Amino acid sequence: WTHPARVQERVDSHPRFRGVPMDDPWPEILRWAARLEAVPRHLGTHCGGVILAPDRVSRYVPVQRSPKGVRIIQWEKDQSEQGGLVKIDLLGNRSLAVIRDALAAIERNTGRRLEYADLDPLDDPATLDLLGRGDSMGVFYVESPAMRQLQLKTHRGDFEHLVIHSSIIRPAANRYIREYIRRLHGAPYRPLHPCLDDVLSETYGIMVYQEDVVQAAMALAGFDWSEADGLRKVLSKKSSKKLDHYRQRFYEGCARRRVSRKIADEAWDMFTSFAGYSFCKPHSASYALVSFKSAFLKAHYPAEFMAAVISNGGGYYTSFAYVSEARRMGLDVLGPDVNESDWSYRGQGTCIRMGFQQLEHIRRDALEAVIEERSRNGRFRSIQDLLQRVRLHPSDAAVLVKSGALDALAGSLNRPQLLWTLETALRRPRSSGQRMLETAIPRLGDSAPSLPDLSFRQKLDHEMETLGFVLSVHPIRLYDARCLPENVIPAAQLDRYVGRNVRVPGWPITRKEVLTRAGEPMEFVSFEDEHTLFETVFFPEAFRRYCRHVDKSRAVLLSGRVESDFGVVSLTVDQVQKLPLKKGRQISKEAA
Repeated sequence: WTHPARVQERVDSHPRFRGVPMDDPWPEILRWAARLEAVPRHLGTHCGGVILAPDRVSRYVPVQRSPKGVRIIQWEKDQSEQGGLVKIDLLGNRSLAVIRDALAAIERNTGRRLEYADLDPLDDPATLDLLGRGDSMGVFYVESPAMRQLQLKTHRGDFEHLVIHSSIIRPAANRYIREYIRRLHGAPYRPLHPCLDDVLSETYGIMVYQEDVVQAAMALAGFDWSEADGLRKVLSKKSSKKLDHYRQRFYEGCARRRVSRKIADEAWDMFTSFAGYSFCKPHSASYALVSFKSAFLKAHYPAEFMAAVISNGGGYYTSFAYVSEARRMGLDVLGPDVNESDWSYRGQGTCIRMGFQQLEHIRRDALEAVIEERSRNGRFRSIQDLLQRVRLHPSDAAVLVKSGALDALAGSLNRPQLLWTLETALRRPRSSGQRMLETAIPRLGDSAPSLPDLSFRQKLDHEMETLGFVLSVHPIRLYDARCLPENVIPAAQLDRYVGRNVRVPGWPITRKEVLTRAGEPMEFVSFEDEHTLFETVFFPEAFRRYCRHVDKSRAVLLSGRVESDFGVVSLTVDQVQKLPLKKGRQISKEAA
């Protein structure tokens, strides 16, 4: 379709755009967008797809160079399979780098060498406990809000159940997850069909793995292995035309084998929960093993593990969210320091030191020069020593000052004086030689003007500018608690108010928008305060009213009803109120 009204209708109907004026040039942009809809934009290159051939690939399929210079074939991936080429998706896993870096840090800090292949924590009590209570933020594949809640609702941290959870957590299976939890906790159930008793015994009668689809189709409808595997593939590719063919064949097979229509319907509904993506059991087991190794490191070496998580770009959450998690774990997170920071975050004992990688608006080669010079010739003894040994651009030096990375070398100079000193020294012409710089720095430092120090609020602004988030305090403390009603509760007390309406302040850290069965948008949002992480639900009406009030840069006051599902509490939100910031004097007074 190419009618511009359709695109305009999409924009007008979404709550996020309600009331947003569509002045020029937006009407023209929307008209062009309608014409571009569904038109191929470019040739995509799979990030890990590899084609294998007995000799040169170009003898079997046309080959070309991608814009980035990678050799790619001119066939689409499905055509490649149909043409008989061997196609393998070879993908990296960021969490393997997290484990690698954490193990290296453990050896460096303690002298204990743990080999990845020998790490077998499946019976480790602390790891089992951590997973069983859903305390798995940062842990591979089990850190999303949905997965943490599943762990909490089941109270199962063992490997066998984690394998099941890693596979059943797929979005299309939501309606079966609740029934799975009910049966796991002992609720009676009747098997789908006697012929599936053995096949589904360990998963409480619910199809969880791709193999379950194959075996159920063979047992109920008499499919041979090839046809059953074809059904599995079609389900993952969501091909409605081909799926209709398999559906007809399945019902015909069930009728021949005298399987009732009701059972066939239930089985087919369970099949369709595999639409989109799903796991085979070996895949889920391999993921669960990585999850266990990650959880073991979080349980026993929290500083090294969380530093590795942040250094490798995290997973489901932002760096700020992982810093908050580290603090909830009792770790101190220290800011950047020209003598203490490496490129990556570094954890040891009960501390994590922020890495230079967190700094923004600064050239990487300047930071690498600092690290290289320090590793060659030792720590920097003073600002003069730093500038004699490392050539810094004034803008790079300013970021180091504003982030606090030079505080330990500043002596009696406050940050404004330090900025003045560095700006004066580094802006001098180099033509007079390095000797001029050597003599100028102490003279400029000694004669720095009497400038007032930055207020606490100004330092927080500089942290936001240079680090991307506020580090010195949790940002929720910057909002004025005096405007809160008297009946506000901390998030840690939500479980005391099940079935009641409450108000609770929160800072959003992640959100997931979904559609209801009626096609209406709603949202799940994770919030935190200084001490607790908690989950909320915005049903369509609340989502329409408040979705634009919730973003990752401000605190809000949430009103709603506390719900409990299998002992896990969440807040069903019906109202959101933006919280005002404290005045500058209030913040400075609190810091003092």
